[in-house]
Amino acid sequence: MKKILIIGASGFIGGALYKELCPYYDTYGTYHTGKIYSGNKHFFRFNMETDDIFGVLSAVRPNIIISALRGDFEAQLETHSHLIQYCRSFNSKLIFLSSANVFDAFSNFPSYEFDKTLSMSKYGKFKIKIETALMKQLPEKKYVIARLPMVFGSNSPRLKELKYHISKNEAYEVFPDLVMNVTNADKLAQQIHYIINRKKKGIYHLGSSDLIHHDEFIKEIIKALEFNTPLLKNVYTSNFDRFLAVLPKDNKLPKHLIFSHFDIINELKLH
Repeated sequence: MKKILIIGASGFIGGALYKELCPYYDTYGTYHTGKIYSGNKHFFRFNMETDDIFGVLSAVRPNIIISALRGDFEAQLETHSHLIQYCRSFNSKLIFLSSANVFDAFSNFPSYEFDKTLSMSKYGKFKIKIETALMKQLPEKKYVIARLPMVFGSNSPRLKELKYHISKNEAYEVFPDLVMNVTNADKLAQQIHYIINRKKKGIYHLGSSDLIHHDEFIKEIIKALEFNTPLLKNVYTSNFDRFLAVLPKDNKLPKHLIFSHFDIINELKLH
């Protein structure tokens, strides 16, 4: 049975990945804080700012490493350098969760797997650094770069933020000129499961098949969940529509793993 190590398994996305994969694989995870994990032999405490990931790697000896880390960029860069070094030395593959922000300097069109990356944001530039290190230092069979759009879900930080603003009767910022696609943690976890099971490699764009404006999507969430109508603050960053969407062209998944933004809304209704 494959051994899988999820770096950042206590987070929102990492937790969904662990829940999806643990019935099928020998799955382990790292956590930073949280007593609920301390007695679980499949979870290892890891503080990337003070700890060396090699200790966890030597204890688990994973075949597949999934990076769902969040936090300090410099500490993440060092950790990923060590993960790459480990994958080079052992029969291991690294699945890196990247972002649509690697394309945020290009705003006229949606972005596809083999489009040139260029970012104006610190976050996008940071993700590009790790993507570049993977592609330069590992053969393609040893990595998957999974680029994600905005991630929603019943316990997602974005939905919690929206609920907070509604409860406080504070204005929530929406971007009427932003055209995007979306996903949720459960859909993403199913797609990663397929990628692992089918031994896929290379770059994947894992978002909804359709596009929607940010403000329209937030309004659909509010309507579907029957929230009190919040104050919405329109924030315009351009005189024209700008795209921050990652769509597949070359590395497509099967039909049962393709979804629209309506599916994301409908799943929110069920929780």
